[in-house]
Amino acid sequence: MISRRRLLTGLAALSLLAPLSARPARAASPLKVVATTGMIADAARQIGGDQVEVRALMGPGVDPHSYRQTRTDIVAMVRADLVLRHGLYLEAQMEAFFTDLERRRHVVAVAGKLPHELLRRHDHYADKFDPHVWMAPELWRRVVVEVQHALTDARPGAAGIFETNAAAHLAEIDRLSVYARAALARVPEPSRVLLTAHDAFGYFGDAYSFEVLGIQGISTESEAGLNRISELVDLLVKRRIVAVFVESSVSDRNIRAVIEGAAARGHEVRIGGELFSDAMGQDGTYEGTYIGMIDHNVTVIARALGADLPARGMDGRLSAGI
Repeated sequence: MISRRRLLTGLAALSLLAPLSARPARAASPLKVVATTGMIADAARQIGGDQVEVRALMGPGVDPHSYRQTRTDIVAMVRADLVLRHGLYLEAQMEAFFTDLERRRHVVAVAGKLPHELLRRHDHYADKFDPHVWMAPELWRRVVVEVQHALTDARPGAAGIFETNAAAHLAEIDRLSVYARAALARVPEPSRVLLTAHDAFGYFGDAYSFEVLGIQGISTESEAGLNRISELVDLLVKRRIVAVFVESSVSDRNIRAVIEGAAARGHEVRIGGELFSDAMGQDGTYEGTYIGMIDHNVTVIARALGADLPARGMDGRLSAGI
């Protein structure tokens, strides 16, 4: 982990190399926004439109739990007009850096503003919460509103534009929520068990009445022991569960160990598909947006567990062959 002294030294050096006061202010230029995750970056782009220039630090397939800022990231954040981070200890390896950065730049932890009563508490730490709030559209819309507030605070003159764009994006999230609820309700009740590499789908399970099982805990930094894998194999065999899921940002090693363990017991389990857990799809694709990410997950899960749904999802925009 980068030491506190190194972080302070790096920030001080950057301030000397590119003093913020030396940059001419241009009211018409886009607001420079840096977002840690792709989900937050997408919200900022949807709301900000041509008023913002957004950079996401963590791209497709990147695990935010273990991500550490690079020198290029530090430069981008020091020079940004606004930094949007998730909070709730999602960016665990960057906490010390953000503590320092907040003294000199406008940094907002958009999910950290959610009321605690809406959050799932961590199994082992009383003051920590499950950060994977984007898995439930009804909860994520609250984060989108916080992104709108942060952009408005940074550029009050564009408040009307941000309000209009946010309303349109929230309407799309609401429509996605309706689709998800209807699609997942078509999964037979005994099959509503979602087993994935780590415990990222808790809010999803709460929202749609699924039993969610993660081999690892809320953070991918936790280890999956042999006892945990053995317990899950027993459950798969006993309940005749036929599909489990891999994640785009987590190794599939433990999932394959569970499948092999079930096979050794005479029970066939297949991979139902790859889900987007901590990162979205490829940039420039439908799955590379928040709406596409959740549409993909809902459609893949529902179809793999027995629901009769079109493979191309809510609006027929998902990539073929999921």
